[in-house]
Amino acid sequence: MFIVALRAAVLAAAFLPILASSQPLTLQQALELASRRSEATVAARAGATSATEIARGAGRLPDPMLRMGIENLPVTGPDRFNPSTDFMTMKRVGISQEWLSRDKRAAREAAALASVERESIQARGVEATTRLQTAFAFLDVWFAQSARDIAERAERNLREELEVARARMSAGPGTATETLALSTAHGLAEDAADESRQQHAAALTELKRWVGDETAELSSPPGLELPTEAQYLASHPTLVALGLDIEVSRRAAEAAASERTSNWTWEVAYSQRTGFSDMMSFGVSIPLQVAPAQRQDRDIAARLALVDKARSELEEATREAAAEFRRLSGDTTRLQQRIDRFRTGVLSPARQRAVVSLTAYRSNQMPIAGFFEARNAEVDAHRKLLSLERELARTQARLAFKPLANGAER
Repeated sequence: MFIVALRAAVLAAAFLPILASSQPLTLQQALELASRRSEATVAARAGATSATEIARGAGRLPDPMLRMGIENLPVTGPDRFNPSTDFMTMKRVGISQEWLSRDKRAAREAAALASVERESIQARGVEATTRLQTAFAFLDVWFAQSARDIAERAERNLREELEVARARMSAGPGTATETLALSTAHGLAEDAADESRQQHAAALTELKRWVGDETAELSSPPGLELPTEAQYLASHPTLVALGLDIEVSRRAAEAAASERTSNWTWEVAYSQRTGFSDMMSFGVSIPLQVAPAQRQDRDIAARLALVDKARSELEEATREAAAEFRRLSGDTTRLQQRIDRFRTGVLSPARQRAVVSLTAYRSNQMPIAGFFEARNAEVDAHRKLLSLERELARTQARLAFKPLANGAER
């Protein structure tokens, strides 16, 4: 029994990938595949990692400096370039360290950390763009497939009618004119079906650009949960990034303000002499800020101006994003109303007219032209409805996937 069970488990494991691959690709799976495959997202995350590594060293002291040299070396006379004869010649070795106050180091570190947050949000913005483009590609394939099905069904119907017309002409009631008209219509329908297959293949190629070759069959797009205006604005990539630009500029201004306090540098050195006592030296270097109003204050003012610039850009972008949301939300409502009205007011009567016309044509109560007109009207109605549904789906996708995934949490 154990061996039988083991063999069954092995066979199940062997066929599991095949069974899994036969399942239709869902929109959520496509988004996950695209996020994993996106090199743009990888590049943006690498930028965030780079900023993180830089931030880790921003709050530390500069490296100490080793100083070595010879002082008072003779350059003329019999002892020239001899470091061991003159008592004033000293071999000197020392170390110096620039000292930054704790507050100044903290200000620099805070500015670097703000840059890390901005880079992280930019990486998430790239990921959101990838998800949105993948959703567009997925929807394009789905609706191109539906359009292909409509065109192929129309071509198939006309082929069947052509066969009926030929049989009618052989039996006597049909005419050559009807048969030729059906043959022409069937040729046009074949070309329309080929065009729809070409468009479907192009859309499928675009989807594969994002998700790879896992696109044999797609499941129907699910209903999307649309955000409110407040949620849309709070998670809008541009607005979140601009909000962090304000923080980065503010932290940079604080770091610039800390530069009004000079950095002291201390130094200790040991000097060795020949025939005399060795010596040690101690010293401190203090920069003299003789014109802070023309140097340090100008730098601070420049940083504060960048804060005002970022605030104004955020305000302008917020207005634009709010208008964008209202436009997309209004388009969603109006498109849904048009679809509902089109189904009841156009498609349903066109479908009924096509059925009645077909019955009348087969019973010789309607000429072939009337039947063609009714059939073409039904096909055109299906295509128009499909176009409206595609436009609605893309509008909803823009609302659902343009914001950052999981909001603006960092």
